[in-house]
Amino acid sequence: MSSTSVRADVASAIKTLESGDVSGSVKEFQAAFEAGDPDGAFYIGRLFEMGLGTDKDMRRAAQLYAAAASKQSAKAQNRLGLMHLNGEFVLQDYQRAAELICASADAGDANGQFNCGLLYQDGKGVSRDLSKAVSYWDRAAEQNNVAAMNFLGQAYLSGKGVKQDPAKAVTYFSKTAAAGNPMGLYELAKAYQTGAGLPKDLVLAHAYANLAAIRSMEGAADLRNNLEKQLKADELVKAQEFARTWKAVPLDGNG
Repeated sequence: MSSTSVRADVASAIKTLESGDVSGSVKEFQAAFEAGDPDGAFYIGRLFEMGLGTDKDMRRAAQLYAAAASKQSAKAQNRLGLMHLNGEFVLQDYQRAAELICASADAGDANGQFNCGLLYQDGKGVSRDLSKAVSYWDRAAEQNNVAAMNFLGQAYLSGKGVKQDPAKAVTYFSKTAAAGNPMGLYELAKAYQTGAGLPKDLVLAHAYANLAAIRSMEGAADLRNNLEKQLKADELVKAQEFARTWKAVPLDGNG
């Protein structure tokens, strides 16, 4: 069977799953795996992990991830690596976690790239290297990985691993905020409050803090309430109107 038809099998299996036919999707995922697509086993593992169509069985999920990872499924490498990182149903082993996660990253998986960056940031399984962390987050951000964009924003805000650049930090937070991400909204609110990286605007600061607060972002409600005390009545009306009419625009990709 050609690689094109194998990919189609996995895509078809995902559609079958989305239609609600779990057992049918398992058969298709299994057929794809047997035909040479390791992601087939990864998706079956996810079903066991989440307990969809079967009892939740993390050990079985780990076995399936291992089978898929051994055949170079980047998705499975990342997931199994995280299990080794946290010691979930497999041995906690930072070195093995790094091998798997960063192999996933090097294969182009955006979640793997984000997680590999975290390993280099924390020095788990690899030597601590903030510049390498930023490099992996850059690659994930190119695929619209929201978490990577937020971590890049934090890096440029603090100057850790890169030259400090508040304006560049704001470009990342603006993208994640536009997608409705709580951290992006909160960081953008703080940027408008302080004028770090963009013109100071307390009305917009309040609006974005308000949007972050309803998404349960820690600290956002306090920021919004403190900003309210600094706004005139007509400014508060504008801030609340902005928040009320604002719409999130989801990012395409792995965010």
